[in-house]
This record gives sequence, C-alpha cells and structure tokens, in this order.
Amino acid sequence: MSAMPAANATTAPGYALELRDVRKSFGKTEIIRGTSLAVKPGERVAVIGPNGAGKSTLFNLVSGRFGLSSGEILLNGRRIDGLKPYEINRLGLARSFQVSNLFARLSVFENLRCAVLWSLGYKYAFWKFLAELDDANERAEELLDMIKLHKRRDVLAMNLTYAEQRALEIGITIAGGAGVVLLDEPTAGMSRSETARFVNLIREVTVGRTLLTVEHDMGVVFGLADKIAVLVYGEVIAFDTPEKVRADERVKEAYLGASPAGEH
Repeated sequence: MSAMPAANATTAPGYALELRDVRKSFGKTEIIRGTSLAVKPGERVAVIGPNGAGKSTLFNLVSGRFGLSSGEILLNGRRIDGLKPYEINRLGLARSFQVSNLFARLSVFENLRCAVLWSLGYKYAFWKFLAELDDANERAEELLDMIKLHKRRDVLAMNLTYAEQRALEIGITIAGGAGVVLLDEPTAGMSRSETARFVNLIREVTVGRTLLTVEHDMGVVFGLADKIAVLVYGEVIAFDTPEKVRADERVKEAYLGASPAGEH
C-alpha cells in the first residue's frame, strides 16, 4: 500500500481524475498492472473489459477501499491514494455500487435528506430535528425532482422497483455535491426501456460533473461515454473516443469481437 500522501501533496490540477502507473497485487497475483488514465473535468468515461479484467478492483482503488501496491491517484491535482474512503468522498469523489445500498425502511425523501446532511455542515447532533433543517429539506426536494422520484417521495426504499432504487442510489451518490462520480454497472438488471430512461437520467444528473462508469451494455457505453477505456488483464489497452475505440483492432480482438459494438 502506498504511503499516506502529505497534506500538501498536490500538483497543478489539469485533470479531474488521474491514475499514474497504478498497480495492485493480491499476494503474488498482479490484478492491476501499471494502469495510467487521465480524465478531464466534465468528461464521461466508460471502463469496459472482459470479466476478470480488474474493473471493480480499479474502482476500489480509486475510491479508497483498496490500497495501491504502487503508483499514484490524483483527484483535481491532489494525491488521494492512501486516504480513507470517507476522506476521498469529502474531497469530491462519490461512488455507487453494483448492489443498491439504501436505508430500506426510510422513505425516498428521508434517504436523500440523510445523504445531504454532512455536505451542508451538519455533524452528529441528537438534539436537532431534521424537519427543522430547511436547507437539508430543500436540497432533498431538489434531488427528488432531479432523479424523477418526486411522485414516490414518501414511499419506503424497500418498496421501490429495482430501477427506482437505482435512481435513488444515483441521487444519494450526487447528494454531497461530488464533482467526480463513479458508477459501477448502473444499468445491470434493467429492461431495455428502463435502461434507456436510466441513461437519460445519468446524462442529466452528471451535467457539469466528471463521470467514470463500469458498464457491460455496449449500447449504453457508446450512447453515453465521451471516451472509453478498455481494460484487459489489468492494463488499459485503449483510451479514446467511442468511434476510435470501435475501430481499434486490439479492442476487437481482446473484447468487442468481430461484430460492431453498437449491435450487441
């Protein structure tokens, strides 16, 4: 694991997120093998690759759940490798997971209100009544509209449809105002119509934000991403626009196959 970066370990920011020769081994097995990636502010980047390529491990490294074996990760020019997940989150990076992680017995509104509290400066205080926190309530209402769940405001999270739960998770992910958002297979398990609506939602809520997403649905990838990073055996073999990645012979051979990616 790399050493904790010093408080002043910053560089002049040019990228929202930058990975420099990142490596991760578990015992003698090297999972991430010298990955470098530079994502500009406001870009939407999809990370694709075959099963076992290291995509989830890469997300765990960026979000602080795993420590690096070597290399550096920078958020807006500041090194974050070695920081704890909550510290990285407070610096402006938020992540959703493959499995929905909600307060099942709280309503949609209550889930969102809980998510905004820390970013508004509310720490742990048992004597405060949430109903009286006007700024938290207003922000939660804004998020309800943003994720198109205002009509489901008072429904318990456990009673939402799967697609609605994923939408709520997106709202929780962006609730703290993070500028960099990581989404791990956001459309997995959805029908074609649900996926189309969800892609539009992702596009809307990430306006002005930097997005890094792992996704297996090539229709989603080529319809959403400004750039695509192809990860194979722990290495990025291509990082470019969808059109150039689609035409890359190495990508066709390693992952996409002979048929055009948009037709999967």
